[in-house]
Amino acid sequence: MYSCTIARIAPINLQYDEVVRAILLLFLAASLLLGGPFKLFLKDGGYHLVREYHVEGDRVRFYSTERSQWEEMPTALVDLDKTEREQKTRQAQQQQDAREQDEENQALREQRREIASIPMDPGGYYNADGQVKALKLADYQVITNKKRKALQVLSPIPLVPGKASVVIKGSHSTFIVNELRPNFYMRLAKEERFGIIRLTPKKDVRVVEDISIIPVSKQAIEERKQMDTFEQQLADGLYKVWPEKPLEPGEYALVEYADTEDQQDIELLVWDFAISGSAK
Repeated sequence: MYSCTIARIAPINLQYDEVVRAILLLFLAASLLLGGPFKLFLKDGGYHLVREYHVEGDRVRFYSTERSQWEEMPTALVDLDKTEREQKTRQAQQQQDAREQDEENQALREQRREIASIPMDPGGYYNADGQVKALKLADYQVITNKKRKALQVLSPIPLVPGKASVVIKGSHSTFIVNELRPNFYMRLAKEERFGIIRLTPKKDVRVVEDISIIPVSKQAIEERKQMDTFEQQLADGLYKVWPEKPLEPGEYALVEYADTEDQQDIELLVWDFAISGSAK
């Protein structure tokens, strides 16, 4: 069996979230321009909620938002220093909130473009310097699905009690990745499990997984070297997946699978790639 951790990041509703954020940004901008209610502090510790105020000689004239009218009181009763400090702090926070909201909106727009760049065809994809490349589906065999291509199996078919190894031909992948923590995309035809596994070179093949067939029950236990990954759902059936830690140079694959423990129903799709020795 194998052990790995998969950190899933909650899916994002881009259209809804972007609309909500745009509305919040509009309110923030309006608050900065029009000025929302704030506290006019008094020296006795109290305050009035006001929209604006003016110092006119020994009087402070202010518009009370509580009573919706202009009022005035002696300047000596008003703590103008504290009121101005609070106003500056409040305005600085509003400006910071507006900047952060603008940055979030920009990030959402970038993510929207990222999603649009991924083809609609099911498969594995890699974004290299802004150019999306499709990984080639490796030759394989799923016993119950004749539509899928043939994969070489080291033991005879049908599987018999004992062990078998699922492999792909060739000692090296032709799809080279030059970074140690690459971002991949999985467009699923149906909701299945997926991840990144390390392949084991063996003569002129790379072992994808070993299969143990348990006598009597005839269960098929699939064992693969799955890496710890983060996963983020970007849209229905579209996921972004990347390793938690840098990958060592070597042979790897994106896999989509369903562990059914049925020797006649091995569900497995493989897109192989290699991390080069010069990867950063």
